[in-house]
Amino acid sequence: MTDDPSSLRAFFAAWELFGDPTLTGALCGALLGFLGVYIVVRRMVFLSAALSQAAGLGVAAAWYAQIAWSVPAAVASPTNGAAIFTVFAALALMGRRAGQALRSDSVLGLVYLVTAAATLAIGTRIVQEVQDIESILFGSGVAVAPGDFHLVAWMTLLLGLPHLWLHRGFAQIVLDRDSAQVRGLPVRTLDLALVLSLALAVSVSTRVLGALPVFAFTVLPAMAALRVAANLSQALVAAALVGAVSGFVGYLLAFSWKIPVGAAQTLVAAACFGLCAAVGLARRTVLVLQPRHVHGPQCGHALVAHGDHHDYVVDGRLQHPHEGHEDDHGALQD
Repeated sequence: MTDDPSSLRAFFAAWELFGDPTLTGALCGALLGFLGVYIVVRRMVFLSAALSQAAGLGVAAAWYAQIAWSVPAAVASPTNGAAIFTVFAALALMGRRAGQALRSDSVLGLVYLVTAAATLAIGTRIVQEVQDIESILFGSGVAVAPGDFHLVAWMTLLLGLPHLWLHRGFAQIVLDRDSAQVRGLPVRTLDLALVLSLALAVSVSTRVLGALPVFAFTVLPAMAALRVAANLSQALVAAALVGAVSGFVGYLLAFSWKIPVGAAQTLVAAACFGLCAAVGLARRTVLVLQPRHVHGPQCGHALVAHGDHHDYVVDGRLQHPHEGHEDDHGALQD
């Protein structure tokens, strides 16, 4: 491990070699951090873990098909295998009915365990690719091919733009599904689009970076953002920024400290969560210690219509004065 500034100079001096993997980590972190907010709010953090393991199984299965069954590489490519297995797992999870006996977390655990075990089992049959299997599971890969970088860049663009355009609808089904149905939103379609876009992002990112950093990018930036953001829209932006920083700085620290890339990216994301959690705690402590604020015409908070009454906007949430206290009427929908 070294903190020698010369190592950083050497890193940027060799940017032509390290630029693609560093930017790939930043792009994957930004996209997965953005999508991860919906997963964390919905309390299904292990969905991304299950999907990333399914992607790993798809990669291993593709290699096995090439070696054992002589399937052409153009057909049984690792990228195709990751996408097929991840989408299949996502559709299987989406196809569950609420009346089934198994709970959601139990099904996610089942998918995670079966795919992880199957990946390791197939890995014993393709000894020549065992190092690549370990890279997929733990994110220890260092190099990223230019083609993979371009694939990640296009994926970020093609998935990111629609989500930016439709983020209000996705936010509505995550925060209040019943209200979204009453308003006539295509809840089932939005649900399917959200899970499939996450499946595609996870499959490609796992193929390129590995399962460990992909799981971290999908969970930790969202958890960090939700500690400091005033509403869901701010959380989406903050999570994307935290994910991008984790991917970029994590690769930089992996180079400087001589540790696996996936581990470094995960630790940076965890550090960002710790920092945001501390900021959020400090903010709440200051608010508690401050004298109670009394809303009124000159209090400085915006007054907005809300149903049959008016609320004041405080840190992105609606407050309604009532019998000496403020009722929280939920987040302001941007």
